[in-house]
Amino acid sequence: MTDDDIRKLLVAELAELQALSETSSEARETVVLDQQSVGRLSRMDAMQGQAMAKAAEQRRRARVSMIKAALQRLDDDAYGDCEDCGEPIPAGRLAIDPTVATCVGCASAR
Repeated sequence: MTDDDIRKLLVAELAELQALSETSSEARETVVLDQQSVGRLSRMDAMQGQAMAKAAEQRRRARVSMIKAALQRLDDDAYGDCEDCGEPIPAGRLAIDPTVATCVGCASAR
C-alpha cells in the first residue's frame, strides 16, 4: 500500500468517526428526570444508554487522536518507523492497523 492509499484510508475513517460523533450527540445528553412520563426502570435504561454512548464517544476520540498522529507521521515522512526504536514496522502490522506507532517488540515492552 502506498502512502497515498494509507492517507485516503485514514482520512475516510476520520470522516466516518466525526460523522458518528455528530449523530450520536443526542444520546450523550443529560437524562431528564420526569417521573410522570418515565418510570424508574425506563430512566435507568436511559441512563445506561447515555453511559454507553459516552463510552463509545471516548473510544471514538481516542481513535481520532491515533489517526491524526498517523497522518502527522505521514506528513513528517516518519510513517512506518517505530517511535521507540526507529526500526521499520512490518507491513503486515500496518495493514492490520495503519495507526500503529510501534513495532511488536516495543509494543510488548510497554
